[in-house]
Amino acid sequence: MNFVKLAKDLGLEEEEYLELIELFLESGTSDLNQLQAAIEEGDAEKAARAAHSLKGASGNLGLMELHELAKTIEAGVRNNRLKAMAEPVQVLEKKLGVIAELARG
Repeated sequence: MNFVKLAKDLGLEEEEYLELIELFLESGTSDLNQLQAAIEEGDAEKAARAAHSLKGASGNLGLMELHELAKTIEAGVRNNRLKAMAEPVQVLEKKLGVIAELARG
């Protein structure tokens, strides 16, 4: 993942972009926790809101792989396929971890 290129694509300096990534990781982790809890509780609406938040934030930062995954999860939970979304949520969690590792160097 090339943060320099992603920053440039958004018209930002790398340092500015990394600050946004840090904020995204904080809110994204919270959204992920809410998503996981909602799936466990069987609350499709709560899960959809959390996935939607992740989808939007990741898309705004040019993290398109994460954006597409969150989009898939959002659609799945909206179609009451909560249990089927457990695996994609695990993948999303791993990808957030990779982004965190790269951002924090």
